[in-house]
Amino acid sequence: MEKIRKASHAGSWYTDNPQELAEQLDGWLRAAGLAKSSDVRGVIAPHAGYSYSGRAAAYAFGNIDPTNISRIFLLGPSHHYYTPKCALSRATVYKTPIGDLPIDEEVNDELKATGHFEYMDLRVDEAEHSMEMHLPYLAKVFQGYPVKIVPILVGALSAESEALYGRLLAKYVDDSKNFFSVSSDFCHWGSRFNYVHYDKSHGAIYKSIEVLDKMGMDIIETGDPDAFKQYLSETDNTICGRHPISVFLHMLKNSSTKIKIRFLRYEQSSQCKSMRDSSVSYASAVGKVDG
Repeated sequence: MEKIRKASHAGSWYTDNPQELAEQLDGWLRAAGLAKSSDVRGVIAPHAGYSYSGRAAAYAFGNIDPTNISRIFLLGPSHHYYTPKCALSRATVYKTPIGDLPIDEEVNDELKATGHFEYMDLRVDEAEHSMEMHLPYLAKVFQGYPVKIVPILVGALSAESEALYGRLLAKYVDDSKNFFSVSSDFCHWGSRFNYVHYDKSHGAIYKSIEVLDKMGMDIIETGDPDAFKQYLSETDNTICGRHPISVFLHMLKNSSTKIKIRFLRYEQSSQCKSMRDSSVSYASAVGKVDG
């Protein structure tokens, strides 16, 4: 029986008008002006409202060549629901205003059989925005291609659990028909986020934030999950997708296919100049087969 996950954030976080949405995404993808490559097997992209991060996200999704991909794994953080595990969707299809994406129930069953995954109920699924914000871009890029999705809600994992899920999912990296869409914003800065780290030696606050974020991005590009963990414990940078990114790094470390992450775009929602200001950073990366 079909079980639908509604596009619950359409009409608020992004337009629910199909034509308007398609035109918006096309415009951002065109502006990014990237060449599609079949070597691109994954992305890290933001998940804010499209008026904030839609443009930056195009620098991730614009690299995708959909020709040989038949399955997309989504890894997104949990903002409202606490779990120390990873959770799978009970839905059979995810709706978007520009096309629906069916769930790969076979892979869901395979993952559930490992004993390490739980199911999230539809209410939790629809309340979460981290994976939904990737769906319109994916529906657009894969339009006309038969593709299924495997959404994985990544909970508040311990370092051991991140490594465990990385090992469990690594085999899927070695199948070239699989693609990975990892959802994360970067620094959430300001008193409303309880994070006001400011190194005055870098000049204005927004410059200090950029140095902090780019240090993290450089470490992610090395592919070393332990160095990333170390960076997070030293800086406390409020990267909301820290767990999905860590799992992805462990997956790449444990797979035979060598994939290199490269960041292509960095933006901030606004430039913080005083301690009263606040901003969120957005960074887009691709994971490309190396050599």
